Amino acid sequence: MKILVVDDEQVLVKGLKFNLQNEGYTVETAYDGATAVELARSGGFDLILLDLMMPEVDGLSACMQIREFSNVPIIMLTARGEDTDILLGFEYGADDYVTKPFNILELKARIRALLRRAGGAQQTNARELIAVGPISVDPAQRVALRDGEVVELTAKEYDLIELLIKNPRRVYSRESLMDLVWGYTYAGDYRTVDVHIRKLREKLEKNPAEPEYILTKWGVGYYFKG
Repeated sequence: MKILVVDDEQVLVKGLKFNLQNEGYTVETAYDGATAVELARSGGFDLILLDLMMPEVDGLSACMQIREFSNVPIIMLTARGEDTDILLGFEYGADDYVTKPFNILELKARIRALLRRAGGAQQTNARELIAVGPISVDPAQRVALRDGEVVELTAKEYDLIELLIKNPRRVYSRESLMDLVWGYTYAGDYRTVDVHIRKLREKLEKNPAEPEYILTKWGVGYYFKG
């Protein structure tokens, strides 16, 4: 597995590279967003750790640019803890975030969780297309389709729609979706789920303002209409 670590703090980058290499990962590094985009464009990375605040091209801009050509899992590293920064990261295509200073063991666990979900489809050769109305998912390829056309999703967006479409009519609370899709919770702040549901509706529903399939049960949670 190959990871790109991007941060303008060289001491932090050195420490992350050391720890991740000890876990068996191949690690490349960059110190600014522009370089990160160019390296990501070359492909070959299984995951990117991307700092939010960097010179020239910041992490949010770099994330948005990378999402134009790649669905590689991205974890944002941020010294800020404000909700706006966290939610902006998800809006721009990040799959997860870690607030500095972070516990290296927690970071490794999140990396493993993202890589496991992103690579799980490679463990099966069977093609299993799950379709409801115009929306379908292909777990073997980890792609979602609308009317037969592939729709570009982030890793977490795909995980979320696969869970929902595989369990039609089952209502999931935001807390349970955090546990099942992200593998942990954000201390009671589940707006991350709301952001991802809204993005899925924008990408998969004919009219996101009046969704037909990705529905809300008010006061309870979200479900997929079967």
